[in-house]
Amino acid sequence: MGRRTVILIAAFLIAGLGASLVFLYVQGVDQRAQAEAEPVQVMTVTEPIAAGESVAEAEKAGKFALTEVAGASVLDNALSDTTTIADQVAVTPLYKGEQVVAAKFGQIGSQSRISIPGKAIAVSVQLSDPQRVAGFVSPGSQVAVFSTVGASCETKNVNIAQPFTGLLLEDAPVVGVGQTGLSSTTTVSENGEQTTEEVPTTVLTLGLDQADAEKLILASQASCLSVGLRTDKSVVGPSPGVAFADLFGEG
Repeated sequence: MGRRTVILIAAFLIAGLGASLVFLYVQGVDQRAQAEAEPVQVMTVTEPIAAGESVAEAEKAGKFALTEVAGASVLDNALSDTTTIADQVAVTPLYKGEQVVAAKFGQIGSQSRISIPGKAIAVSVQLSDPQRVAGFVSPGSQVAVFSTVGASCETKNVNIAQPFTGLLLEDAPVVGVGQTGLSSTTTVSENGEQTTEEVPTTVLTLGLDQADAEKLILASQASCLSVGLRTDKSVVGPSPGVAFADLFGEG
């Protein structure tokens, strides 16, 4: 067998091996993509569950339901039933639409403690990722809290003539950050078509005095909240706020 023949045979073998490897790689990518898109049934919360509420009470009230979620959206340790937590209680508030994970439940009296500064009280609000600085806020952070009234924000619908954003709290300490879950948000287009999407949300807990706690609770029920992460050099203070008419002014 000539040298040229041997080289040709070797080239064909290498080409065949390369084609096989490419085929196997593409097949693996397709399988992973299918697995991520494949719907998976997980337990979700249908009505808010308070910290300390037992799983048995929540089940009796119909606060759990099996829901199909895309594989890529399933949280780590998400549960498909309540068997493993049947005798436990919620150790943190759970909100409508979030997936049920074992880490949010424990034995009675196991609710985790948080460090609340001075005479303050802990108050929690639920925020989406953009509203909480894309996850950069953590316990110990200092944040400014802003309120937007009159703009579309989930189910908030305050009837005012012009949407408005203003500073609600100048400097608030973060004492706790809950686990991220998913909340369903439905929007309606001009032609009446409804679109539902799942938005990552996280519970943020702040240490506030009574006056600021009252402001935050009212604003969380009637407006969209956003936080700004502060540093020791941040400059934040009272201002007239911003309305649509101010967006394109001379400044």
